[in-house]
Amino acid sequence: MLQLTDFIIDCPDPKELAAFYAELTGEPFKEDMPDQWTSIRIGGVDLAFYRVEDYRPPSWPDDEHPKQFHLDFEVDEFEPERRRIVELGATHQRDFIYDTGYGWQVYTDPVGHPFCLCRNKGATWSSGRLVQP
Repeated sequence: MLQLTDFIIDCPDPKELAAFYAELTGEPFKEDMPDQWTSIRIGGVDLAFYRVEDYRPPSWPDDEHPKQFHLDFEVDEFEPERRRIVELGATHQRDFIYDTGYGWQVYTDPVGHPFCLCRNKGATWSSGRLVQP
């Protein structure tokens, strides 16, 4: 099982950009997060902001430096989902899985867009749906 949990936007200062989107949407951002990451809960998905060193903004609609994002999908188990999505055409890029079994795996879709399969501590599944802590 897998469920979309986050839409991540690369940026130079996550809290600064989150403050902008908090004002824009009227939703609060998580101020108690590390400097590397924060998010705003909108519906059932987090709009998240992730610090990237040497950030270069996209020049869209110019193709010189296209849009930047990635999706996070929470999974109940890594291996069955890895097999399934690779069969669909995804390419496994790298693992960031800790000894605890939690972490994430980076993939790219068939045309190169990145996305992650994640297992977060405290996330559980009930009747095929994700229950986040």
